Amino acid sequence: MADSDYRKPDEDDEEDDEIDETGYKTIKDAVLFAIDASASMLTRPTEVDPKKPDTALSPTVAALKCAYALMQQRIISNPSDMMGILLFGTEKSRFQDGDGTGPGLQYPHCYLLTDLDVPAAVDVKNLRNLVEDEEESKELLQASETEVSMANVLFCANQIFTTKAPNFSSRRLFLVTDNDYPHASSRDARNSAAVRAKDLYDLGVTIELFPISHPDRGHTFDRSKFYNDIIYSNTPADPDAPAPLTADIKPASSTAKDGISLLQSLLTSVNSRAAPRRALVSNLPFEIGPGLKISVRAYIILKRQEPKRTSYIYLPPDSEKAQIAVHSSTLMADDTARTVEKVEVRKAFKFGGETISFSQEELSKIKNYGDPVLRIIGFKPQSMLPVWANLKPATFIYPSEEEYIGSTRVFSALYQKLLSSKKMGLAWFIPRRNAAPVLAAILPGAERIHPDGAQSVPAGLWIKPLAFADDIRQPPDVHHIPAPDEVVDSMRTVIQQLQLPRGVYDPIKYPNPSLQWFYRILQALALEEDVPEKAVDLTLPKYRQIDKRAGPYVVEWGEKLDAAFLAWKQQNSAGQKVTSTGATKRAAKAPASQAAGKKIKAEDGGDGDDGPSEADFRSAYEKDALKKLTVKDLKTFLHGKGLGKGVGKKDDLVDAVTRYFETKMDIG
Repeated sequence: MADSDYRKPDEDDEEDDEIDETGYKTIKDAVLFAIDASASMLTRPTEVDPKKPDTALSPTVAALKCAYALMQQRIISNPSDMMGILLFGTEKSRFQDGDGTGPGLQYPHCYLLTDLDVPAAVDVKNLRNLVEDEEESKELLQASETEVSMANVLFCANQIFTTKAPNFSSRRLFLVTDNDYPHASSRDARNSAAVRAKDLYDLGVTIELFPISHPDRGHTFDRSKFYNDIIYSNTPADPDAPAPLTADIKPASSTAKDGISLLQSLLTSVNSRAAPRRALVSNLPFEIGPGLKISVRAYIILKRQEPKRTSYIYLPPDSEKAQIAVHSSTLMADDTARTVEKVEVRKAFKFGGETISFSQEELSKIKNYGDPVLRIIGFKPQSMLPVWANLKPATFIYPSEEEYIGSTRVFSALYQKLLSSKKMGLAWFIPRRNAAPVLAAILPGAERIHPDGAQSVPAGLWIKPLAFADDIRQPPDVHHIPAPDEVVDSMRTVIQQLQLPRGVYDPIKYPNPSLQWFYRILQALALEEDVPEKAVDLTLPKYRQIDKRAGPYVVEWGEKLDAAFLAWKQQNSAGQKVTSTGATKRAAKAPASQAAGKKIKAEDGGDGDDGPSEADFRSAYEKDALKKLTVKDLKTFLHGKGLGKGVGKKDDLVDAVTRYFETKMDIG
């Protein structure tokens, strides 16, 4: 699951962001990796697995693999996002199109490996070759003998963002390093770096720090020495977003024997920052009571990911290179085939056999239920809310001080009261203009913390849409047989044996297999790799482990279930006839006259078991009784008349038969 990628349109980023079908502007994200390539970052771990000596990764290579993995994801899931990689602390220097002898000298010991741009398949291939080819990486990853200036690194990042993504709403610098105290002997150099960091912040760029510690060398990363003056606590693009701060990221350890733990730690940290939280609704009025109104922002914390086609392509007859198709639509009149303008089109609805048409302005007035608002109309205990009362994913709301000063204090008081009293608010909710209003429950949600100390879900209120009476369907009336207590207790033992570690289900560990398989095929085709034979499905049960832990208990439960069923069968067999084989006879069938769907009788001109004749169909047509015939008979009749295969719903089949007889009567 990913965070929301939508927010209200702004005027300052009109050129770069796109408006989707929901009316919200799609956030484009520009991410620049700044990876430290100094000597300490290029040193492999001292403890190496003797069985896999070649898999030991230095922190720099692990960070490059992390960037490669993120680029693989973004090139498909977020094709409009930009990514770039800047190495600092290297002996070589290059900036944008510089070759190391010209423009690169502006920022010595800074090497722009991949310029900030929408990643193409060639960029992914080059980065893959670098992380997989040891000779190529050795030639490039050579640490400089002199310390690189952090002010130059930050100013270089400033120039990249200014020239490549000037109007992007989300611009972030991912800084991966193990040096917690650069320029230890020069206060002026540290102050200069702090000024450059302030320039980035004023530009709207967020600096995300990914620290690395070396416990085997007695080094633990300490943010207070230098980076507290570099990393700011708010997100400039959305300061009210309830996102965990970079300070909550635990420093990664470089002591993994095969580098896998270091890589996974970096991937987890980067993925937690991969998608910025953006407001789905900005400055939504929240009416708690008469005359008491605050402003809140609405967020989508969890969002289902699905394959998304970004464009159509076509192959021109004179070229083998695919081109993006520019599609356009034109309305044509059925009778004259002339072009119909939009102003001539009116939407209509059928009512009582009449067609009622409306203009676009009239439809807008009909659909307008008022301005966007979240209005509390009462409070109820949370126990009154059934589990099944959920139509759509819940929306997270958080206070905003832009419209009403003091919204945070009022919001916090309401949240704490609902949480302590186990109450919920019933609200009238209109998320945006021209949206249909819904009744919703406002539920408090406590903060959730991962075992590693990072925040997984922030504290706040959730808007849960409730079902109307028309949305609720009654379950089928099925007679259930309650199980005896001993059978229930036996199943309880089975369930206890199959509990997940710590009793917590973590969806991050079980990715969608069909979605991952789709991305893997696209990646293989785009990067000219071998297409895999089968997908990796982590949702498949671990049968051997299940059998080892719960197998005997399942067999025991099955024996108790069979015994309980036989006992119930003996108690309820009175009044039923049992055959010699032990099977209970079914009740006699209902008379044929009580059948719901009747066929036309043979004595009325039908063919008996062969189905109705054409005379029967004509008689049914004249009596307007074609709907009483079965779908099978309608399909057989149409197929015999050569009117197609007769595939469709019953109403379509009846219309086809009606047109057939109308045509024959007109000809006659």
